[in-house]
Amino acid sequence: MKSKTGRQPRSQSRNLAPSRTEAEKLFESIVKTFSRDRAISQSRMFGSSGLKVGGKVFAMLVTEKLVVKLPKERVENLVRSGKGSHFDPGHGRVMTEWVAVETSGGDWFDLASEARIFVGPGRS
Repeated sequence: MKSKTGRQPRSQSRNLAPSRTEAEKLFESIVKTFSRDRAISQSRMFGSSGLKVGGKVFAMLVTEKLVVKLPKERVENLVRSGKGSHFDPGHGRVMTEWVAVETSGGDWFDLASEARIFVGPGRS
């Protein structure tokens, strides 16, 4: 829509790049921190960016939530406490060792660290 001067308003005249969300910023900081560990690589799982150790994904960002692999009992505790929800990758089957946590659900770095230890080398 043009103004009385015939020019586009500033907000419409520029091609603005989409801003990153809080979740993307948090996950990016986790990736940056974990990138110092040579055993960790980045990967894609369920169409999302994730972190992998020993060939196994342990953390990923899916629809603005941190999704981490933890022991089933830990997942249940996070769900019961309201800090997380069961993760369903979209095929109607909840993955019992995966939990999805919103930005307000807890310390993402601590959860990713816990998941890295759970999935890390030496786990059967």
